[in-house]
Amino acid sequence: MGHPSSPSDHDDFLEDGIPHVSMKEYVTGFVLSVVLTAIPFWLVMAKVLPTPAITTLVILGFAMVQVVVHMVYFLHMNPKSEGGWNLFALIFTAVLLVIVLIGTLWVMHNMNTNMMPGTHDMHEMQDAVQSLP
Repeated sequence: MGHPSSPSDHDDFLEDGIPHVSMKEYVTGFVLSVVLTAIPFWLVMAKVLPTPAITTLVILGFAMVQVVVHMVYFLHMNPKSEGGWNLFALIFTAVLLVIVLIGTLWVMHNMNTNMMPGTHDMHEMQDAVQSLP
C-alpha cells in the first residue's frame, strides 16, 4: 500500500483541472494591469517621449506585456496546466498578437499616407494650378 502524499506533492490544480488560485495572485495581476495601463496613458498625455513613433512602439511593448499578464494571472496559463496545451495556446496567442500589432501599424500607416492632402499641400496645389498658362 502506498503512503499518503504530502500537500507539496500535489500539482497546483484541483481534480478537474481547475487551478488553485489565491487572492494574492488576482491582486498582483490587477496591480500589474493598472500599472501597465497607467504608464502608457501618462506617456501619451505628458508627451514624455520625443516622437510619436517611439511613443507608439513603447505603447505596443506595454500592450504585449499586458496580454501576457492577463494570460498568466487571470487565465492561469502556464506550461504545467492542461498537460502543456496551455503553453501551445500561449505561443499561438503570441504569434497572433504580433500579426495583429504589425497589421494595425501597417493599416494605420497606409491610411495616414493615403488620406486627403493637408492644408499645406492644398496651398501648393493651388499655386501650381495658378501658374498654369
